[in-house]
Amino acid sequence: MKITSFNPLIVSADPENTIKLFEALGFARRHKKGELDGREDTTSTRMKDANGFYVDIVAAPGVERDMMTIRMNVDDFDEAKKLLESHGFTASSQGDATDSSSKSIGMYSPTGFSFSLVEHLKH
Repeated sequence: MKITSFNPLIVSADPENTIKLFEALGFARRHKKGELDGREDTTSTRMKDANGFYVDIVAAPGVERDMMTIRMNVDDFDEAKKLLESHGFTASSQGDATDSSSKSIGMYSPTGFSFSLVEHLKH
């Protein structure tokens, strides 16, 4: 398994204010992906700064407080998921989310940190 990208991901009920903060820090919007997990109100905005650092801001209207996780893109989703599970991580009860371009799942460590595990699907 190869990690293809690794960066912070912020889940927010108010993503525009978080995006504005990161724009003030020098990040620019790269692209926006809509309808995450089949929900029209859940979107992801990818941002990048001049140094090549990335941050993803996910709009999730149902969350009470912002949450931070680590987005980890990999080239083999199943292998990465098994590796994390062998280290005590548990998968989100919502299961895998798959759309036309990616497969993802939240993975939670026994000590409290989490990964948003993602594989881009190649067509």
